[in-house]
Amino acid sequence: MSQPMMSRRATIARLMGAGAMLSITPPLRAAARVATGDAPILRLSDGVLTIEFDSALHSRLSRGATALTAMEPGEAIRLDDQGIVDRFLLIDQRREAVSGPHGRGQVHHLRGTAGGNIEKRIAVTFLDLYPGLALLDIAYRNTGTAPLAIAGWHAATHDLLAHPGGAWSFSGASYADRRDWVQPVTPGFGQRNFMGMNASDYGGGTPVAAVWRRDVGLAVGHIDIVPRLVSLPVSGQPSGTRIGIAGDEPALLAPGATLSLPPIFVMAHEGDHFRPLDAYRRIMAAHGIAAPAIPETSYAPVWCAWGYGRQFTVDEIFTALPKARDIGLEWAVLDDGWQTSEGDWKLNRAKFPRGDADMKAFADRIKAAGMRPRLWLAPLAADPGTDLLRDHSDMLLLDRNGAAQNVSFWDAFTLCPAYPPVVDYFRGQVRRIIGEWGYEGLKLDGQHLNGVAPCYNPAHNHARPEESYEKLQDFWKALYDEAIAINPNAVIEICPCGDAFAFHNIPGMNHTPASDPTSSWQIRSKGKTFKAMMGPSAPFAGDHVELSDRHDDFASHYGIGAILSTKFTWPHDPAHSTDPLPPGGIALTAQKEALWRKWIALYRANMLPRGDYLGDLYDIGFDKPEGHAIRAGGKIHYAFYADKWSGPVQLRGLPAGRHRLTDSFTGRPLGTVSGPAAALQASFEHFLLVEAAPLQDKTKA
Repeated sequence: MSQPMMSRRATIARLMGAGAMLSITPPLRAAARVATGDAPILRLSDGVLTIEFDSALHSRLSRGATALTAMEPGEAIRLDDQGIVDRFLLIDQRREAVSGPHGRGQVHHLRGTAGGNIEKRIAVTFLDLYPGLALLDIAYRNTGTAPLAIAGWHAATHDLLAHPGGAWSFSGASYADRRDWVQPVTPGFGQRNFMGMNASDYGGGTPVAAVWRRDVGLAVGHIDIVPRLVSLPVSGQPSGTRIGIAGDEPALLAPGATLSLPPIFVMAHEGDHFRPLDAYRRIMAAHGIAAPAIPETSYAPVWCAWGYGRQFTVDEIFTALPKARDIGLEWAVLDDGWQTSEGDWKLNRAKFPRGDADMKAFADRIKAAGMRPRLWLAPLAADPGTDLLRDHSDMLLLDRNGAAQNVSFWDAFTLCPAYPPVVDYFRGQVRRIIGEWGYEGLKLDGQHLNGVAPCYNPAHNHARPEESYEKLQDFWKALYDEAIAINPNAVIEICPCGDAFAFHNIPGMNHTPASDPTSSWQIRSKGKTFKAMMGPSAPFAGDHVELSDRHDDFASHYGIGAILSTKFTWPHDPAHSTDPLPPGGIALTAQKEALWRKWIALYRANMLPRGDYLGDLYDIGFDKPEGHAIRAGGKIHYAFYADKWSGPVQLRGLPAGRHRLTDSFTGRPLGTVSGPAAALQASFEHFLLVEAAPLQDKTKA
C-alpha cells in the first residue's frame, strides 16, 4: 500500500506515482535523535509493518496500530569533517510489483536530494512471504561538482519506544568476554556489535540485532551473501532502545559516483529474537547460504576425551571407552594434545610411537568399542617456531603494519583463509584424518575460527584486504566438501569457543555445540538461536554438561532439543586436566552414572533434536518461567526453567483435543488438558519437563 498524507507544515502536493513535491525544511543539518515535528506525507505498508516518511525522508515505524518509533532520521552519512547529512528533500517516488528469489512483493522507490549536491535513493521492498519485514536498498550519489569524502553512514536506525516492562536484546557480535547473546536492556546498556574483529582472535558473527518489548520488537540486519565490516549497535536511551546498522569505512566519491550500502532488512515482530532470525535464515537460504543436509550420526550423543586435557594418555581413553558406550554414548572425540604443535599437525610420538599406524589403530579401536571416532583440529592456527611457519611464512595473515594476528589460547598466529596454499594445506589435513586415519568426524575448534582481520600480506595478491574476512566462509566450505567427498556421513563440527556464531560459515558444518558455555542460560539461549539460524531440527549440542549449572544440567540439553555431551573421566578424576576441575570433579561416580544413564535413555527414546523446535511459542526474555517446546513423535514436549517456581505454566501450541500430561523426567502423571492452549499448576526447582500426548476420542472409535 502507498497512501500519501498531507503535511502540517505546508501545503504540499499529494504524491501521485512519480509526482514531485516541495519542502521548506533545510536540506542539511546535524543529526538529532528527536522527532522532527514534520507530518508524514508518505505511508508504505504491507498490512503489518508500516513505514511513514516525512518531507525530509525521516521515517517512523509502526506495527499494526502500534507506533514503534518517533519520526526520526533513520539514515544518514557522516562527512570527513564530521558534518552529518540526514535531511533529504523527497523529490519523487514510484511503486512496482516484483517477483524474485524471495517470491512476490511490492517495491517502493524513493529519491531525495540534499542541497542538490547529494542524491539519496531508497528502495523499500515488502515481500508476501515475510509480513512485517522490509528490505532496504540505500544508495548515495555525489551530484555535486567536487569530490565528496564520506567517513561513515548509518541506516535503519530507530529507538524502539520505551515500555514500562523494559526491553530485551539479541546481538550477533563476538566479544572476548564471551558475554550472553541475549541480554536485558538495562540503564546504560550499550554494545557496538562490530562484525569484524573485537579482539585479536574474537570477531565475526551473525549480522542481525533485535530488541523487543513484551508486546512488540524490532530487528535489523544485512542480507549480503558475504560478511561485511559493519556494526549493529544496540543501546538503552531515555526514549527507548536504539537499534540500527552502521559502517565506518571511508569512501571518496568522485562527481557522479555512488555509495551503495549493504542490502538491509528491518522487521517488526512479536516475541523474542527467534522470528526475525528464522526469517533471516529463510531469506539467506534463497541466496544459497544455508545449512547442508544433516546426517543421522550428527544427532548421536557425545563423549569427549577433553576431560583428560592435553596430557591424556591413550590408556586413559581406552579405559573410559567401554563405560561411555555402556551408558549409551556414541561419539568418542579425541581432543587437543595428539599433535606436536598447532600448525605442523605432526603426531606426538610419546602417545603414538608408530605414527600414522598407531593413529589409525586408535580410530579402529574406538570403532571396535562400538563408537564413532571424531578428531579435534584447530585450522588456521600456527605456532611460532613450527616447520610450517619456517618454510611457509607466506601463509600468515598480516595487518597493515605487517604484524601477525594472534591466537591467544595457543599463543599461535592466524593463517589467511583466502590464500589458496592455506586452503590446500588444510584440505590435505582433512584427507589424512578422514581418508587415511579413518575418523568419521572433525571437531574444528578455536575462537579464531569465527572471523579474521583484513589481510595485507603482499604475497597473497588480494584484490582487497577484506577478502580474508569475506572468504573465510569459502575456506570452511572447502574443508567440509573435502570431508563429505570421502565420507558422505562425516560429521563436521565448528566450535568457535564463545563467539557469536558467524552465520556465513554455516554451509561448512553439520554440527555445532554451545561452544564453551558459561552457564545453563547460555546453553539454552544459544540453542534457541541456532534452531532459528539452522532450522527447527538443528544439530546443536549442549557441549560438555560439566560446563552447565551445577555441572550436571542435562535438563538444559534435553529440554531445548540439544544433543547430550559430556567429558567425564573414569574411574578417577584426571591427573593432569588442562581445565580447572569443578567442585566434586568430573569422574563418573556411581551417583552420576545413574543420573547420566537416565538422561541418555530419555534422550534416545525421544530424540528431540530431530523434532521441530517451536521457537515462536515462548519469549525467552519475558516469559516466566522460561519456556521451550518441541514437536516430536506426535507429541509436544515442554521444558520450563527457573531457580524455583510455584504457579501456573502455560502449555502453548497444543493441537485441538484432549492431551495426557506426563512429567518426562520422573514419569509422574500430571493429568489431562484440552488444546490449543492450557495451563498447568506446577511447583519445581531448576526444571520441569512435560510431555503432552494426544488422547484418542473413544466416542469416534
